[in-house]
Formats: sequence, C-alpha cells, structure tokens
Amino acid sequence: MTETPPTVWPALRYDDAPAARTFLVDVFGFREALVVPDDDGDIVHAELRWPEGGGVMFGSTKNSGNGHEHMRPGVGSVYVVTDHVDEVHARVRAAGADVTRELEDTDYGSHTFSVRDTEGNHWTFGTYRGAA
Repeated sequence: MTETPPTVWPALRYDDAPAARTFLVDVFGFREALVVPDDDGDIVHAELRWPEGGGVMFGSTKNSGNGHEHMRPGVGSVYVVTDHVDEVHARVRAAGADVTRELEDTDYGSHTFSVRDTEGNHWTFGTYRGAA
C-alpha cells in the first residue's frame, strides 16, 4: 500500500520518549520516518508514519521548545483510521496496555477501541474515516 504524505501532524510530548517510540512502533504499528536524538540518547524530534496514511510527531519534554515547552505528557488524544483494528487490538492486548474502551462496533459504523500509551495519551483506532 502506498502511504499518503501527512498534511496534519498531531504532536505529543513524553518524559521517556525512547520508550514511547518503542511502544508506538512495536505495539501500535507505526513506522519510524525520522528520529533525532540528543547527546544523551533522548529524542529531540521524531516522526512516525501510519502505514495506511498519516503520521505523528513527538519528542522529549526536556527537549521542548518553539511553544511546545508548555505541552505536558499524557494529555493528548489521537484518532487513527485503520482497516486492521483487530490486529492492532491484539498487539495492544498482548502488550498489556491500558484499554480504556473495549473493541466494539459503533452505531455510526466504526469498528473501534481506545487505549492509553505509556504516558497516558489517549489513542482510538477505528474504521470510521470521517464525514464525506
């Protein structure tokens, strides 16, 4: 499948950005596009791509700047469209992540579930692609 270049980038901050990168890649299924480490091995800036299109940016709270210094970890919320909800859910369950809304089919036609990442950011994965 060809990835569509993202034009909207949710941006998050983490106290332990390397652990977040591992979780987002290994558990959720994002692909690393760019990771810029600092001299201590922490992450100044990272870009991850979603295989079905889109992406997310993040970095360490200790490396915040350009207005991002006011962002706190664990307060973000991201919705990710996927045709592979069951596969993502299975990886999330196997990793023991905090599922906040169980897998369900909604009345608006989405197959979906919600989970918190390593620092409490809220993620929802579903088949709903938005209004046309």
